[in-house]
Amino acid sequence: MTEAIFIEIMRQLNEAVTAATVIVAVSLLMYNLTRGLRDRVTRSSAVLLGCVTVIYIGDVFVSLTRTNGSMESWLRLEWIGLAFAPTALFHLSDALLSTTGLISRGRRRRIVRILYLYSTIFLIAATFTDLIVHNLIATPIVMMQAGPLFPIYAAFFVVATGFAFNNVLRARRRCLTTATHRRMTYLLFALITPAIGIFPFSLFFDQPTGSNSAAIWTVINLGNIGIILMLIFMAYPLAFFGPNKPDRVIKAELLSFMLRGPVLGVVVLLVILWVPRLQVVGFPAAELTPFFAVAAVLCLQWSYAYILPFLERRLIYTDDQQEAKEIRTLSERLLTTADAHQLLETLLASVCDYLRVPSAFVASFNPSGIHLEQRVGSLQPASGMLDTIDIPALASNAQQANENTNSDSPSRMPVLVSWQSFWIVPLFSTRGNGHSGQMNGLMGMWARSPQPDLEPEEQAVFDLLYDRMAHIIDDMQLQQEVFAGLEAVIQETAQVRRVPEPLSRGYVPKLNQLTQSLAEPNADSLAKDADFVDAVKQALREYWGGPRLTDERLLKLRIVTEAMKENENNAGKAVRAVLSKAIERLKPAGARNLTATEWTLYNILDMRFVQGRKVRDVVMQLAMSEADLYRKQNIAIQRVADEIAGMERMTTAPSTELSTQNS
Repeated sequence: MTEAIFIEIMRQLNEAVTAATVIVAVSLLMYNLTRGLRDRVTRSSAVLLGCVTVIYIGDVFVSLTRTNGSMESWLRLEWIGLAFAPTALFHLSDALLSTTGLISRGRRRRIVRILYLYSTIFLIAATFTDLIVHNLIATPIVMMQAGPLFPIYAAFFVVATGFAFNNVLRARRRCLTTATHRRMTYLLFALITPAIGIFPFSLFFDQPTGSNSAAIWTVINLGNIGIILMLIFMAYPLAFFGPNKPDRVIKAELLSFMLRGPVLGVVVLLVILWVPRLQVVGFPAAELTPFFAVAAVLCLQWSYAYILPFLERRLIYTDDQQEAKEIRTLSERLLTTADAHQLLETLLASVCDYLRVPSAFVASFNPSGIHLEQRVGSLQPASGMLDTIDIPALASNAQQANENTNSDSPSRMPVLVSWQSFWIVPLFSTRGNGHSGQMNGLMGMWARSPQPDLEPEEQAVFDLLYDRMAHIIDDMQLQQEVFAGLEAVIQETAQVRRVPEPLSRGYVPKLNQLTQSLAEPNADSLAKDADFVDAVKQALREYWGGPRLTDERLLKLRIVTEAMKENENNAGKAVRAVLSKAIERLKPAGARNLTATEWTLYNILDMRFVQGRKVRDVVMQLAMSEADLYRKQNIAIQRVADEIAGMERMTTAPSTELSTQNS
């Protein structure tokens, strides 16, 4: 290989590595921005990544430009990053030192501001004058020569970087835990590489000649590759500063982002840069570039489906994270209410198709009565008819019928009973021993004859569908109990994470601010608080279970705290009891009427949220349009919020009077 070919390969490699550096720096900058800029470490690291991005974007445009004027303009614009990089390094080191508890009393903060002022002066001098750089050299390497004030900038760079390194070293010494000590050690070495990699060492040397071009290109490429590796290496420990998340969550987010962001971008870039230089079986390679780029994206995404779980098992979810593994797969194994309704609809449709009946329904039992879960067909029980079913008699008849059939059978068969125009059968909990479990629902279908007359083949199919529906209803009720417990745990965990947030930023929280953030809500202003009304609305929508039922704004209420004592310390049941009491306070006196104006709000609340009926059912029952229903529903929700605020006011009033008397 001749020297000219080697230099050309190194030059093309430099283009690819420079562009890859831009992709990595921009990706990490975007990752920092998505985490928020409230944390000092995040803000200062974003400034440093922005400086690196500007420098290498300038190098990319210099390699694409052919005129000397444009080259000089881009080289001068690179000084936006070169001028502010040492200040950003010191700023980042000061933020890291503050996280260890050594809060600046003002001196280091003033130094940061002064350094930013100096950086601005150097930027103006490098961009608009020849005091820092001058005299563009286009061959064999594009560069500029040092101006008379460049040694002053070099001294500024060395001093700022040296103090930054010293601050990180002090922070490392102050770390008390093994994890923070290890991460600070990573940063100690990771910060050196960007400082060395972005400094314009070429300005110290004379104009390069063709004899040493190969060595110069090799050193430049090695330095740029080192920059990429150190940026990635630096991103890992910096990711743990700021967000109040477990380490495993941060690691998983960073790993997924690196694979789907910088790695994917670099691979596509290499395809775009190198495929046009190849000859593919006689086809013009430039025209095939889009196809190769798309193929690279698809292949990488396909490979991530296999690689990412393997890397997560080896790097994140190790043997000591077994609980986290179970939680990650929880959403795939749980059956939500919407999933259950879809499955029930499918099973009911199968019952109708196979048994040749026009309609079927499934209902579950809850503390307020019988709740219609799903239905198929237009022939359904009228509103309130299900409440007339004699549940104990139905359960007794089913048990007696099973005893009269084949009691030795390990699997007892469901027995249909005639009721109104339907055949109904009770659903029993599968957590018990067969039908000895608790009755938790019923299934009904339109009666095709006065008495059930299923053929043996039909009975066999119906038995299978019945078992599936019994399991689904049982799972729904069981998982609602699980969700109610999880919601309380999640709310408590979120509260715990929010309390130390000011400490994580390096500031000492004031006691009154911390107390105010955890204080109980003001009962007098609750009903006027839009967030509180929205919390009531979301809780009503998930009346029988869901994450929004136990909203933090509701759990802070004193009436909810007192209700938890009466509901086994279950947050979901306590909020549901408060909502039920508020709805009952809106119930007019006398017999219920579906058409009377004074009953409208109560009927809407009861049908839409307590019974969980669909909009079209409520519209038909109350004889109103959907627009009118939604308008009055919002009014009803506001009335519920008013009632809860009144109940809270009555609860807090005695304690307020007592404190006034004591004072």
